[in-house]
Amino acid sequence: QLQLVESGGGLVQAGGSLRLSCAASGRIFSAYDMAWFRQAPGKEREFIAAMGPDTLYADSIKGRFTISRDNAKNMVWLQMDNLKPEDTAVYYCAADRGSGRTVVSQYATQYAYWGQGTQVTVSS
Repeated sequence: QLQLVESGGGLVQAGGSLRLSCAASGRIFSAYDMAWFRQAPGKEREFIAAMGPDTLYADSIKGRFTISRDNAKNMVWLQMDNLKPEDTAVYYCAADRGSGRTVVSQYATQYAYWGQGTQVTVSS
């Protein structure tokens, strides 16, 4: 069992930066693939980035967002730079054991554990 708690969301102007944090419980955090998703009102949940055996980014945020993790601290972060109004959404941290996978997944259905989400609002 793994519990995830996000923090770091807020209101920022376009062009600004935010750093989201995700704190995870559990003693074998390093065994989990970690990911960030987001969901805007009226839209489906969207993959942002994931880190496990490899690192994967969505094309929409590539070059602006960076995922990182510290297994010793049970933490994963999402550094978001050059934010745009279309980045406004609730951002979720997700985790999965990823057993047998050699690449991380971009599909929400393959992540078993989710945080409660943190709101990011980018004003124009």
